[in-house]
Amino acid sequence: MEEKKPVSKDRSRDPVIRVKGLYKIYRVGETKVYALNGVDFEVKRGQFVAIVGASGSGKSTLLNMLAGLEKPTRGQIEVAGRHIEKLTERQLVAFRREKVGFIFQSYNLLNTMNAVENVALPLAFRGIPKKQRLAAARKYLKLVGVDKQEKHMPNQMSGGQQQRVGIARALVVNPQIIFADEPTGNLDSKTTMEVLQLMQQIVREQHQTLVMVTHDDHLASFADRRIRIMDGKIVGIEEGRENL
Repeated sequence: MEEKKPVSKDRSRDPVIRVKGLYKIYRVGETKVYALNGVDFEVKRGQFVAIVGASGSGKSTLLNMLAGLEKPTRGQIEVAGRHIEKLTERQLVAFRREKVGFIFQSYNLLNTMNAVENVALPLAFRGIPKKQRLAAARKYLKLVGVDKQEKHMPNQMSGGQQQRVGIARALVVNPQIIFADEPTGNLDSKTTMEVLQLMQQIVREQHQTLVMVTHDDHLASFADRRIRIMDGKIVGIEEGRENL
């Protein structure tokens, strides 16, 4: 009995992201600019992690690296068991489609589709039949509390409703990791708190791994773990969620 529980628990908290010796160097004339300057960290499965830093700190570059949108100059990025720095562009597209969900600051909903169609869209790229993908989309719209808006077009919804639809779209593919880029940047303070509490709830109840980039310390305090970045280097890592 002693052996079974710890083994199962340890596996569920294994790192789903490992970053080692990560550099991104740009050349500006004769000058080298270090957007990332030797970054090392891990993210455990089922954690809500905030990458916190001011504009120009390297946080967005880091998020793009983790999502396979930019290649590192050197270093290792292991995501969901794969070294993505070694993948071709075609392999990266397939990797993102299968393993990753995105939540954007500007929602990125298609204006020609209603809420349920927007959420179902990523499943169309996987070849899921229409009936099945719409059923899945409705399930996640209900989870994030906008099922009553399923027929609404983006311009018929508030910013908070659109962001909830964006979260549902990220979840519908059952990703191993969700990346969120300043996800509340276009929302008022009340809606921001509602969306962050929803993201906390999803991490707990759906056992999702969520990595959020933000410049705001208060927003970062909702995360289980805060990775602080400045001038391309990690300057601190804080554990523990402050707002429950």
